[in-house]
Amino acid sequence: MDFVADVYQLTQDFLNDYPKTSYPELMYKLGRPYSCLLIDAYLDYYICIPFRSHINHTNAFMFRGTQRSMRSKSGLDYTKMVLVNKDHYIDNKKVVVDQDEYNEMQKHLLQIVTESVAYLEKYINHVTGKKMMHPREFIRNYQYSTLVYFHDVLGIE
Repeated sequence: MDFVADVYQLTQDFLNDYPKTSYPELMYKLGRPYSCLLIDAYLDYYICIPFRSHINHTNAFMFRGTQRSMRSKSGLDYTKMVLVNKDHYIDNKKVVVDQDEYNEMQKHLLQIVTESVAYLEKYINHVTGKKMMHPREFIRNYQYSTLVYFHDVLGIE
């Protein structure tokens, strides 16, 4: 799989266009940026996977050997991924994340990209009727997902 990935933040334009009141599953922290692994898998959009301090499910890449992961279940949360198709939603400023988490992310980048794209494709296949999941499986994996907010980006009616 061909891809390019690095850590970025989403801009205030994104936050303005996707307000918390209308998009409650997006990750908002007052005064804190939305830092994420931005993946260009050569689709019509970028996949943005946020860093999280506390993850209590399996639809994520969990950090194992980092300082923060020893205190809490930190990782990259696939359920909170954002799909971005407008360049002005991506901030080009330098982003600072924990160095040990960055190093672990780099070491497992192919795994992270593969898992996140598979999570996304499974969702697309279900909502388009191409390959349906059992309703309980869908709820278990996508009940709190942000993907429903990006049907326009995905071209889903």
